[in-house]
Amino acid sequence: MRIVAIVQARMGSTRLPGKVMIKVLGRPLLYHFIERMKRAKKIDQIVIATPDKDENRSIILLANEMGIEVFKGSENNVLDRFYQTAKKYKADVIVRVTSDCPLIDASVVDSVIDLFLKGGYDYVSNNIEGSFPHGLDTEVFSFKALEEAHNNAVTDYDKEHVTPYIRNTSKFVLGNLKCKKDLSGLRWTVDYPEDIAFVQKIFEFFEGNEFTMQDTVDYTLGMENRIRFE
Repeated sequence: MRIVAIVQARMGSTRLPGKVMIKVLGRPLLYHFIERMKRAKKIDQIVIATPDKDENRSIILLANEMGIEVFKGSENNVLDRFYQTAKKYKADVIVRVTSDCPLIDASVVDSVIDLFLKGGYDYVSNNIEGSFPHGLDTEVFSFKALEEAHNNAVTDYDKEHVTPYIRNTSKFVLGNLKCKKDLSGLRWTVDYPEDIAFVQKIFEFFEGNEFTMQDTVDYTLGMENRIRFE
């Protein structure tokens, strides 16, 4: 069974253009994201899926430098971009993550994959019932489910957001990974300038990529409110 992580990345964000190439500790956020994803033990390959536009050249160059494959596809029909990427790289299972989540934790990604692999699911995520910090969102689904969505989804919303057809069609078996403590009120994704400031503080405090969700929770809530996840 071949598990491929497909990473959405583009320069044309409406809220914060070029955010994935904003530098933290001298490296683009996308670099940090990929380095953190590389720690996932259950993934066979990471592929960046980006729109086929000249403005995304810097993303492609960075991926090439890091030895990461890139697929160029539709800008607005992200569902088709994912499907074509999954077909090209022969994915049996797809892990969907987005590059505006540089604090992604590989152990959380692996936990979502583990739940999927335990059997009987077409789709598993950690945000059907939100309990993890926003910014650790991970979705895992079968190629069969993706193909069915690709062949049958008709709305622009379904095509832009990839998985709504799967999540909202009763024929698919869904699973949800819950955090041991509800941390859904924490925001760790990057959409606005103030998000960059927060992420920069995290990377500077830990002096690089060697930190976990536990470390970030401790930093965010303070040691006096320490929550353990073991």
